[in-house]
Amino acid sequence: MTTRPVPPPNPYGVLVLSLLLPGTGHVLQGLPQRGLIFLFFIVLLGWVTFQLSSPTHSFLGRYAGGFFVYGICALDAYKVARVRFEQWRQTAHP
Repeated sequence: MTTRPVPPPNPYGVLVLSLLLPGTGHVLQGLPQRGLIFLFFIVLLGWVTFQLSSPTHSFLGRYAGGFFVYGICALDAYKVARVRFEQWRQTAHP
């Protein structure tokens, strides 16, 4: 009797979780260091763009660097979850 591998988290759930709180999608997948690195760069680039912009810019414009990394973080968490899910599906159902 063979044991079935444990299924990875649902990629869409990881995406929603990562959109709600950046970095948690990576933590859910067992990649906490990657999630913390993304969180660090969200804060860092948000601070840099805040310092480089003028008070006349909108909120989104003042923190554009942070929002950019935030989007990449969510997409990366989804991509990793999707690849792991498809690999699990291929091994579970040959």
